Amino acid sequence: MKHLSKLLVVALLFVGVNNLQAQDENNPWQISFGVNAVDVYPTGDFPGSSFGNEYFNATDHWNILPSISYVGVSKSVGDGFSVGARGSLNKIDKWGDNDVDDLSYYSIDGTIKYNILKNTVIDPFVEIGGGYTWIDEIGAGTANGGIGVNIWFTENIGLTLQTQYKHAFEDYLAPHMQHLAGISVKFGGTDTDGDGVYDKDDACPEVAGLEAFNGCPDADGDGIEDSKDACPNAAGSKEMNGCPDTDGDGVADKDDACPNEAGVAALAGCPDADGDGVADKDDACPNEAGPAENKGCPWTDKDNDGVLDKDDKCPEVAGTVANQGCPEVTEEVQKQLNDYARTILFDTGKSSIKAESTSVMVDIIQILKEYPTAKFTVEGHTDSVGSAKLNQSLSESRALSVKEFLVDKGIEEFRLSAIGYGEDKPIATNNTRSGRAQNRRVEINLVK
Repeated sequence: MKHLSKLLVVALLFVGVNNLQAQDENNPWQISFGVNAVDVYPTGDFPGSSFGNEYFNATDHWNILPSISYVGVSKSVGDGFSVGARGSLNKIDKWGDNDVDDLSYYSIDGTIKYNILKNTVIDPFVEIGGGYTWIDEIGAGTANGGIGVNIWFTENIGLTLQTQYKHAFEDYLAPHMQHLAGISVKFGGTDTDGDGVYDKDDACPEVAGLEAFNGCPDADGDGIEDSKDACPNAAGSKEMNGCPDTDGDGVADKDDACPNEAGVAALAGCPDADGDGVADKDDACPNEAGPAENKGCPWTDKDNDGVLDKDDKCPEVAGTVANQGCPEVTEEVQKQLNDYARTILFDTGKSSIKAESTSVMVDIIQILKEYPTAKFTVEGHTDSVGSAKLNQSLSESRALSVKEFLVDKGIEEFRLSAIGYGEDKPIATNNTRSGRAQNRRVEINLVK
């Protein structure tokens, strides 16, 4: 039980101390000091008494120290609640109906108080809490509950009357009543910004302002308080919500991308000489109407193929509408490609291209560059001499070798794919030397 009572005291004090950081009412602090009376009789714990019996019998039962015998401090934490601490002392010479030697009485209590009414002269409250009480050297934790009233003579000074029941957690300390009467002083109301308007009435307590604006500032002196002024540091008009409009175009300077040149609201206050919906400052052709996606300039067709450059996949080379402005690979061009490709020579049994094939490779590259969007397959073929497996591998490596040569010389890799067919697609008989020579070939075919 001893540990339980001590833990209760620590918990209550912890709650109080931690909540002292809060502040949301004017004059949040309250200090009270005065006298206290201790009475054990009305608790019903004294033989022959019942709870509340002879509650007001101060002459026979109350122990009063004729001096300031309690001091309390509390702080508002909002919504009528406050937390605090109180210390008191007394001399006990009456224990119920019995006289006792002068026993010292000390208590320290944590409090949680709720003011029932707010901003009234008669200010009733209820209070709960806990603490520790000693009579001579014997102490115990207590749980406390009580009622009271503040009677305010002024905004800050008043009389506090209070009574509370203190229940002890140990049998050797009797439960008892404690009555308090004293003076209370409220304080903490300040004028933080020093503008002559107290914080409780100051809508801007941290910034010096004008009484006409409830303590809020008007930094630019335009008659519009800063909180309602869209441009608090630049004098403006009410029509512009406190902002200036230097060019008079109806767009406040803060929103005007061209504040010194009259324009239109749709273009953030900038002019549009050609009326194409692109502000002159962003218009590459300010005197010639054109779409925004072309920076205000009309679309061009550089290669005059009937496909506008914006839609032309080959804007520098004339093509056809059907092929999105790019030239189409005709059958004649396809034939020429393969006439060249079939003359590519390789080292015997290998995929390395012979040096004498360099010129024909250049011819192939020139044709491919004329059709920059066309895609092709590089196909390798062999005759039937040797094993089918070896011929398949050789055809694949030769096709890949040609592709890599073309890519190395500037043809985009995504346009080319390499495939080997081995001896599966002959174009002549493999029974003659001439036929086998025709079958050993590379073809470059358009992907349709």
